[in-house]
Amino acid sequence: MPAFAYQALDTTGKTQRGVLQGDTARAVRGALRERGLNPLSVDEVREGGAGRKTGMFERRGLGAAQLALLTRQLATLIGAGLPIDEALGALSEQAENERQRALTMSLRARVMEGASLAQALGEFPESFPEIFRATVTAGEQSGRLETVLEKLADYAEARDALKQKILAALAYPLLLTLVAIAVVAGLLTWVVPQIVGVFQNLHQTLPLATRALMALSAFLRSWGWLILIALIAAVVATRIALREESMRFRWHALLLRLPLVGRLARAANTARATRTLALLVESAVPLLDALGIAAQVVPNLPMRDALKRAAFKVREGSAFSRALGESGQFPPVALRLIASGERSGKLPRMLGEAAAQQQRELDRWLTALTAVLGPAVILAVGAMVLFIVLAILLPIFNLNEIVK
Repeated sequence: MPAFAYQALDTTGKTQRGVLQGDTARAVRGALRERGLNPLSVDEVREGGAGRKTGMFERRGLGAAQLALLTRQLATLIGAGLPIDEALGALSEQAENERQRALTMSLRARVMEGASLAQALGEFPESFPEIFRATVTAGEQSGRLETVLEKLADYAEARDALKQKILAALAYPLLLTLVAIAVVAGLLTWVVPQIVGVFQNLHQTLPLATRALMALSAFLRSWGWLILIALIAAVVATRIALREESMRFRWHALLLRLPLVGRLARAANTARATRTLALLVESAVPLLDALGIAAQVVPNLPMRDALKRAAFKVREGSAFSRALGESGQFPPVALRLIASGERSGKLPRMLGEAAAQQQRELDRWLTALTAVLGPAVILAVGAMVLFIVLAILLPIFNLNEIVK
């Protein structure tokens, strides 16, 4: 039976939300009335299929951590010998929120209707990306569904960990920079005018540093709001421009050419691509199909294009490592590991080694970046504060001469 998300009023007039299974929406409304609820809306839970979308799924799917946990639990239950429909039913009963409960109940309904697990996942593309559907298909066909689900859970956890690691490495320098800008702006627009304004009444020539500080303070007080508006407009315009694929392609290509940022972007995207390929090839997904799926999970457009062109060359008979190497987008170390895997017949293992090596490279550069950016921002703020203090103190040191 399909699952339906409902909104209903109870006897006190409060809105109740939840998910029920039933043959039709009319049957679910009847079940709600039997519970003493007055149904407001009853919609079949669908995400990417032909049915009507509900508010529970129309915006986004499961998060990476939720997806990894759901996959791990499903693998454990299937490994314990439970049929797929019973495993999904157990997951719906222990779901953390209505969103997950609705999703698992809908998957169970599709499976009970005769669909395979991969086909059921295909109806929820926002929650289950193409790599999940292709890998589960291969697992069902080979009879290794439990193993495949375990590997998918590892993959989802590793991908989420990589994302969190990058965000954590950049969060501290970014927060420190924002606080520094706010502090310096506050000093220049509020503290400095009150202090150096005293020297203006002396009608004497002030030191160059003091005059520069006063001019900078006056400029920010007069035009600071315009600068803020211009920055916001620039950010909005950039986001709008990057919606165009051609502009985004150029931006991503520029990032790859930058000295440090390029290394980070190349390592992160290579790690994601090789980890995805390792999982798919090990799960018996054909290499050409795996390359198409891996290209979808790589956010950098030039590297995504390189994977697509590599798939075309592999289809023509070229070796995989040679096809990737011709693009010039992937690190030589990863290419050598892939070539070694092709020669030895251990391509999945060497793809995993390439992903691990790129992960280590990324960790090393993120650690170095964090170690450099934090002190650099502190030194920059210290230098600015020192300049402000000196500009204020210099007239005081020369106060006697100014008064004379």
